[in-house]
Amino acid sequence: MAANSALISTLPPLSLYVHIPWCVRKCPYCDFNSHENRNIPEQEYIAALLQDLTQDQQLARGRRIESIFFGGGTPSLFSAASYDQLLQCINDIVPINAGAEITLEANPGTFEYEKFAGFHNSGINRLSIGVQSFDSRQLQALGRIHNRDEAINAIRAARNVGFDKLNIDLMHGLPQQTVDSALADLQQAIELEPSHLSWYQLTIEPNTVFFNKPPTLPEDDALGDIEDAGKALLQEQGFQQYETSAYAKPGFQCAHNLNYWRFGDYLAVGAGAHGKITDMESSKVVRYQKTRLPQDYLNPQKAFTSRQQNVSAQDLSFEFFMNALRLQEDIPKSLFTARTGLPIAVVDDAVQEAIKQGLLENHLDHWRTTELGQRFLNTLLHLFQ
Repeated sequence: MAANSALISTLPPLSLYVHIPWCVRKCPYCDFNSHENRNIPEQEYIAALLQDLTQDQQLARGRRIESIFFGGGTPSLFSAASYDQLLQCINDIVPINAGAEITLEANPGTFEYEKFAGFHNSGINRLSIGVQSFDSRQLQALGRIHNRDEAINAIRAARNVGFDKLNIDLMHGLPQQTVDSALADLQQAIELEPSHLSWYQLTIEPNTVFFNKPPTLPEDDALGDIEDAGKALLQEQGFQQYETSAYAKPGFQCAHNLNYWRFGDYLAVGAGAHGKITDMESSKVVRYQKTRLPQDYLNPQKAFTSRQQNVSAQDLSFEFFMNALRLQEDIPKSLFTARTGLPIAVVDDAVQEAIKQGLLENHLDHWRTTELGQRFLNTLLHLFQ
């Protein structure tokens, strides 16, 4: 691929990701940077997060934070008072835009009614509850620490304390799962009236317990039947699919994730967190990663940032499409140039091949993934490598 012949002329929107790396118990399917610990150094970690953000403050380049996502791990292990402190101090370091979406991931197994109310009072306005299944046998197989009733009670409590923006994380393609049992999970979630559902297929990832001792998962045909039936049910119940695994009631799409998928910028603090920042002076996109192990992140003798690199022109094109093609929306050609600094011509060959294979539509001012392209997304993405 040719070197940049265009320039990045405007900075994209800015988000902030905050990683909380601890869990009560590590799930056998999880490959995230999470660590079992019941004695969490909460205040020490908050101090490190704020010091980390202060060092990265200049990367904001005068922008305000449009969204914040507290992910993990299990962020709901921290107290509401800690989040109140964090949000106030974050705003002092890099101002938070009025009306910014602020999401906290929570697990039903760490649910307390007063804590949920405290989260809401601190300024967190979106809760994402990791249920994964309402089937007790599946929950046990997945290593979850909650049961069906605890999941239902946590979701109801979240709504009762004022969380109108409420996501439920739910898996499908679970061991021995049938279409009927997958739809029963979905129906239970729908009846709890979330504004958003993340419905994604269980995949076996390296460096997990399931990778070493894989469970018996449904065959490909069964997985296809589950996905087709689930999508039909969600559409019937008023949930619009706007990304490969994301469904929302109108107006309740996740703003933070949309910024990822539209190739916006995001600061990242916390053990193992990944960030992406645009440097207009060099017309480069920079990716960086914070030191992974909590004990290293908390060690004042070690730097917070463990790796940083400019994204090459070839990788930049692929990364843009890896994100944008997941969305069920038109991809403006102007957005590609604005976010990457690359001319449209650098992807002409890939686009033409994608059109030939029926995976992509090419319009005057935008591209759009076809239904076939959505189903064979990996094949489509491979064309842009």
